[in-house]
Amino acid sequence: MQTHQGAIPAVPVADTLKRGTSGVTNETVSRDGLFRAQTPQAFSFDLLLDLHRQAPVGATDDASILEAAGYTIALVAGHEDNIKLTYPQDLARLERILCPMMEPRTGTGYDVHVLVEGRKLILCGIEVPHELGLSGHSDADVGIHALCDAIYGALAEGDIGRHFPPSEDQWKDADSGRFLIHAAGLVAQRGGRITNVDVTLVCERPKITPHAPEMIARLAALMGIESGRVSVKATTSERLGFTGRMEGIAAQAIATVLVPI
Repeated sequence: MQTHQGAIPAVPVADTLKRGTSGVTNETVSRDGLFRAQTPQAFSFDLLLDLHRQAPVGATDDASILEAAGYTIALVAGHEDNIKLTYPQDLARLERILCPMMEPRTGTGYDVHVLVEGRKLILCGIEVPHELGLSGHSDADVGIHALCDAIYGALAEGDIGRHFPPSEDQWKDADSGRFLIHAAGLVAQRGGRITNVDVTLVCERPKITPHAPEMIARLAALMGIESGRVSVKATTSERLGFTGRMEGIAAQAIATVLVPI
């Protein structure tokens, strides 16, 4: 700009150029001396403003306005990653460039709590009507506990007991949603994102399916992801073992996260 009235970034045209009509080619156009103009472009403001006020017709960028008035524009080396956002697909391409290279990590979690009288039954962040509740230091949400361990496992961050020791009184009867917020926060701190989680509750009673949509919505909100990335389902143990005898509820979970390489 110290020697020219305008300057633009540009990249040489690398593709073979064709002129065509009605869906067929007519000729190959020489690409010698051809450049693709990019932005941002720089100009002498007073000159550019004056030329704009003359209402040029057919201009596609500011540089063409100066060119039409007889001024030369300096070409500065551009870059293929310098994308101008014109069409929706341009935004998708830009996002691919700006996002760091990510690798998938997968973790699993498993948890069990015994059923007792005098406790609310909290599963996957919601209260489920039942005559018994789960016993534990916190609210004993077996679904969230398994899910937290799955996320921690994907990050190689140990288990839920490492981050929220049951020996500490501050976690007595705590809402397990706080644990899940913490686990999701660790993913965000690393510049990653949770792509999918799947929780399976193992119990004879209560029936989980009627409550699954609310559970999914709650888990998604706690993790800050779309509900379409969350699965909650249930199975029984065919009346075998402690879950079959309705002595407790088990949960297993799997989580897939993307983290920067």
